[in-house]
This record gives sequence, C-alpha cells and structure tokens, in this order.
Amino acid sequence: MIKPIIGITIGDPSGAGPEICIKALKNDYVLNNCRPVLFGDRNVLRKAASIVKCETKINIINNISEYAEGVINLISLDNMACNYEFAKVQPECGKAAFEFIKRAIESALAGDIDAVVTGPINKEAMNSAGIHYSGHTEIFADLTNTKEYAMLLSGGPLKVIHVTTHVSMRKACDMIKKDRVYSVIKLAHNAMTGLGIQKPRIAVAGLNPHSGENGLFGDEEINEIIPAVEKARVEGMDVTGPVPPDTVFLHCKNGKYHVAVAMYHDQGHIPLKLLDFMGGVNITVGLPIIRTSVDHGTVFGKAGKGTADESSMIKAIEMAVQFALNKK
Repeated sequence: MIKPIIGITIGDPSGAGPEICIKALKNDYVLNNCRPVLFGDRNVLRKAASIVKCETKINIINNISEYAEGVINLISLDNMACNYEFAKVQPECGKAAFEFIKRAIESALAGDIDAVVTGPINKEAMNSAGIHYSGHTEIFADLTNTKEYAMLLSGGPLKVIHVTTHVSMRKACDMIKKDRVYSVIKLAHNAMTGLGIQKPRIAVAGLNPHSGENGLFGDEEINEIIPAVEKARVEGMDVTGPVPPDTVFLHCKNGKYHVAVAMYHDQGHIPLKLLDFMGGVNITVGLPIIRTSVDHGTVFGKAGKGTADESSMIKAIEMAVQFALNKK
C-alpha cells in the first residue's frame, strides 16, 4: 500500500494546535498509515516541540518531493516571529493560521497531498486581521469555489451532517428548504460511500418537536423536509424521515442508521459532543479535496503547557486516511 500524504495545518500559533500536531505524529497509526506533512512556521513548531519535549528533527521542506522518513516534515511559511503570546487573541496569529490553511488547500488542489487535516483556529483573531470568515468550512468552500457543501461531524458511535451551521436560530429556520435538505442528504450518502459504506442508511431529523406532529407544531416538515426525503428515495437512497429530533440520535447511536441529517448547528453538535467531546472529527463534505479537522477550539486554557489532548487530531488524521484510500 502506498501511504497517502496528509497535509496538517498547525492552527493558531497562540493555541494548543501546534502542540497536539506534534504529539499526534508520535502515534503508531499515524506513523504506519500515512506520510504527514505539517503546514506552519518553523518558529512556532520549534517552540511547541520544546514544550511537549519532542526531540525529533524538524525537516524544513519546500515541496512534497523532499519528504523524508523519521523526521517531522514541515512546509514553513515563515510568517510568525517568536514574540507571540500563548492563550491570547492576536491578529498576527489569526493571519498566519489562515495562510497555513490557504497553502495546504493549494497543495491539495494541485494534487501534491491527498488530504488536508486542520488544527484549531481562533475566529476572532482571524477576523481581527481582516480575514472575514465564520470558520474553516467557509474558508474551504470559498477557496475551492464549492457551492454545495456541508459540515459532517463524526464522534464515538455518531455521524451527523448539518443543513445549516453558523447562523442564528431565526435564520436557520428560514434556511430549511427542500432543495437544501435534499442536497445535504445526497452529500451524506456520498460521504458514507467515501468511507466504504456501500449502502448507507440515512436518518433525517425533524426541525420541530415531534417532527411537527402533522403540522400541529410547524409545517417545515410537510413543506420542505418530506419532499426532500421523497426525492432522495426516488433516486435510490435509503433515507428515513423526518424522525423526531429527540429520538433520531439514539437510533443512530444504536446502529439503526449510519448518519443523521441535523437541521441546525446545536441539534447535531450537542449529542455528538455529549458522547465524544475530545475525539470528535469535523469533515467538510462536497469539496473537490478531502478535509477533516479536530472538533474543538484552540484550547487556550492548556496552550503552552504541553497537556492538551491530541485524541481528536489523531482521529481526524485516521479519517482523512480512510477517505484518501477509498478515493484511490
């Protein structure tokens, strides 16, 4: 087996991202199943290596052809000085984190790497630097010119994909339209087949209590969700719904369905983080490239201390490898 090349962005320098990246590279699965290449800055990575007491040589490379075994391979953008502070929102850190992402996306689009795994960023720091995105998902969609995409979370026994994400609840309700719901069902189907599940079973959550109770508690299910489910069924997808949101995740946890389609951000995030807070993985589906990520923030409370948990980063790398191998 030719091991896929996985590009890993180190995240905001002031957070724990650089530390968990280095710690994840010591994991046996990562070492044995892929060729990891970090995208970051040499000053930041050397500081992080010292904090986590990693003595492995950092190999600065300009392109993937210079990859070497037994070292930490780093494409350094050299865009950070050494005088940044830990656990503090700083525009220069937000700018650098965005530039790491941009370079990794360019490498993936060029076919130099097989997938991108992203470390955590601080949205406030990035926006304070004049880079106005609400998160990784939107950055990847914009820089790859992708119109139909969705956030998929995987953690423990659950996989949840979202119809809406980083918008207000009021706006989210307005965005529940049959075309969008159908599009996310299809993205869910494709994502599961991308993980090697040949005939994925998909559950679509309702928006309202009891999935609207036949219009008694709202008509979004009747007018928008059910037509989308029926269209997906006509096309041969194994879709059930709308399933009441207070039971759909239990059914997924117990294996009845492979993935749940959530209508809004917290509807999907709360059950997944309850079951697997530190091991969750964030995947952007619908892109022309593979992108997975840790499902947590910059962990400012542990930044610079070497104690941040790398479990989510390891899981994100594992999932990137799965997608890459199934794509090949």
